Amino acid sequence: MPDRFSDHAIGLESPATHGFAVAPNDGADLAEITRAIYVGATGNLAVTLASGADVTLAGVPGGTLLPLRLRRIKATGTTATAIVGLL
Repeated sequence: MPDRFSDHAIGLESPATHGFAVAPNDGADLAEITRAIYVGATGNLAVTLASGADVTLAGVPGGTLLPLRLRRIKATGTTATAIVGLL
């Protein structure tokens, strides 16, 4: 299938071009820092941002797309499920 945008440079404001399922983990970073994340089912997210700051996002609604550059999604404190990392 043709891709009319294949010659365009990809920036942080561009749509995601890759995704992966996230299994929250207290001891391991994600394979890559994300461009955004999708939260499929409502809950809290305990995360480490690309800067190294740790924060908890409370009550993230299911079906939410968050433009966050994350290095880790922690198991402790995360109750949201069906999380997808987007690149």
